[in-house]
Amino acid sequence: IGGYFKSVDNLITLHQRKSVTIKKLKSGLLRKMILTVESTLTDVFLPLFTIDWEQRKFKDLVFKSGKKNKKNLPYESFSITNESGFVSQNEQFENGGTMKDADKSMYIIVSPNSFAYNPARINVGSIGYQALGKNVIVSSLYEVFKTSHEVDDHFLWYWFKSDHFKRLVESLQEGGVRLYFYFDKLQKGELWLPPIEEQRKIGGYFKSVDNLITLHQRKLDDLKKLKSGLLQKMFPKAGETVPEVRFPEFTGDWEQRKLGELAEIVSGGTPATSNPEYWDGTINWYTPAEISEARYVYGSQKKITEVGLNNSSAKILPKDRTILFTSRAGIGKTAILKNDASTNQGFQSIVVKNNIDPEFVYSMSTQIKEKAERVAAGSTFSEISGKQLGKIILMIPGIKEQQRIGELFSIIDNLITLHQRKLDDLKKLKQGLLQQMLV
Repeated sequence: IGGYFKSVDNLITLHQRKSVTIKKLKSGLLRKMILTVESTLTDVFLPLFTIDWEQRKFKDLVFKSGKKNKKNLPYESFSITNESGFVSQNEQFENGGTMKDADKSMYIIVSPNSFAYNPARINVGSIGYQALGKNVIVSSLYEVFKTSHEVDDHFLWYWFKSDHFKRLVESLQEGGVRLYFYFDKLQKGELWLPPIEEQRKIGGYFKSVDNLITLHQRKLDDLKKLKSGLLQKMFPKAGETVPEVRFPEFTGDWEQRKLGELAEIVSGGTPATSNPEYWDGTINWYTPAEISEARYVYGSQKKITEVGLNNSSAKILPKDRTILFTSRAGIGKTAILKNDASTNQGFQSIVVKNNIDPEFVYSMSTQIKEKAERVAAGSTFSEISGKQLGKIILMIPGIKEQQRIGELFSIIDNLITLHQRKLDDLKKLKQGLLQQMLV
């Protein structure tokens, strides 16, 4: 019996050793792994570190560093938000906020390379790292601290942005109606810490990812500003018949037309949900919840059968010529249909005629939405009928000018979608790697 259990223990030891080896290999490969979506990150490949991480207490790694501004020095006042970290109150509030002319002697001086957070808002991520290169001040409510030489600040900053820190806060915060996480609670916490060189590599890696996120966010914001500006200038203003900005080959006045003259307005319907013969078929069936900011939609979440279509007021809408338009409880969400489909009754879909460019009409979505909201009626929620929508007046150029304008805004929207997708992918990948590369 003793020999038998010894054999079992040997097997356990063997598999435990294999498990540890596999975990180390996985950990090393995760740190070696790099974003493939952006070639600009190829210079930050992490070397394969092999030294084990140590579990350390925060009380050995951080110390309070904030001091009261006793001399009432005129340092710039800052707040901390969960989105942006340190934010100047001159930017955050009109005329500098309440701290602009207040006595600042009770506020806390935050020197460069310090962390600061609000103990009552740390649970929503209100922590910041001061890298402004100058002293600033924050409210006396904030906790301010620095790190020892054993910690790389960038590494710790990203650890604070991971779920590991959220769990630490949840386990140690205290209070009744409002929960607090003071500095003494932070000191009781622990984290797994790699050697300083590995910390620097990981911190630098995530900083490179953040730089890419910032780059795509800036491009996205610029494209949205460009689109907004062109929408203002490439369509005639109220009372005018030509736009301020125009392709040079086009002249002449635009015509005033009713939307019902340019398109057929088609409402939708819902087959009886209690009849299984009506559902899980092959016909796309859209609900307003599926319409986002995307210019095109390619397939619905729910599908109905031909029997369900024939036993409801839903209708088949032609692809490429239909602009879905939500008509109730959130009027004016639009998308160009890229597949034959039907909708529920929450739409008044715009099926444009053959001499009208659908891309152009979609580019006027903001105008149509604003005019629709002005005529919509309802007590519980606003709703616009197909008849009301058809009476909306629009200014229309010739078909060739329509096509040029529609093509331009289609290109801009595709670029916006591309940068939004890259931005979303980078954020998701960063958040995933924060959980996998940190312990």
